[in-house]
Amino acid sequence: MKAPAVYIIASRRNGTLYTGVTSHLARRAFEHREGLTQGFTARYGCKHLVWYERYDAMADAIAREKQIKGGSRARKIALIEAMNPDWIDLYTSLAQ
Repeated sequence: MKAPAVYIIASRRNGTLYTGVTSHLARRAFEHREGLTQGFTARYGCKHLVWYERYDAMADAIAREKQIKGGSRARKIALIEAMNPDWIDLYTSLAQ
């Protein structure tokens, strides 16, 4: 489904985290999962979609991404654990 979203990808539970924004979450998560994106996520093995929020407008998603990126690691972990306490890869629920 195509809609603006902010997401966090992790290498593993409590591992390296990457926060991003996209207009197509399922496609973007697949790209990270398969290592199709070069850069930070490929270098650090961030492949597991562990958190996301959808938005109606891209401007709102970008503002939220900046807010999350400006926050502490502890806040990012709290976001993840509030939505996904077991840190399961949420990609499978998007692909259905």
